[in-house]
Amino acid sequence: MAKLDTVVRDVPQGSAFIASEAQLGAFRTRFRKVEAVSLDTAQSRDFIGRLTKEL
Repeated sequence: MAKLDTVVRDVPQGSAFIASEAQLGAFRTRFRKVEAVSLDTAQSRDFIGRLTKEL
C-alpha cells in the first residue's frame, strides 16, 4: 500500500489539506479498519447482483 502523505478534506470553507504525521496516522488507522471489512471485487459484484434481484 502506498504511503499516505496528504489528506484533503472538504470543509465548509473549501478544502483542508492535512499533512501532520499525527493526523495522518489517525487516517491510516481508519483506512486500515475500513479496508479490513471491505468486500473484494467479486464479493462486491455478487452483493450488488443480489440487491438488484431483490428490487
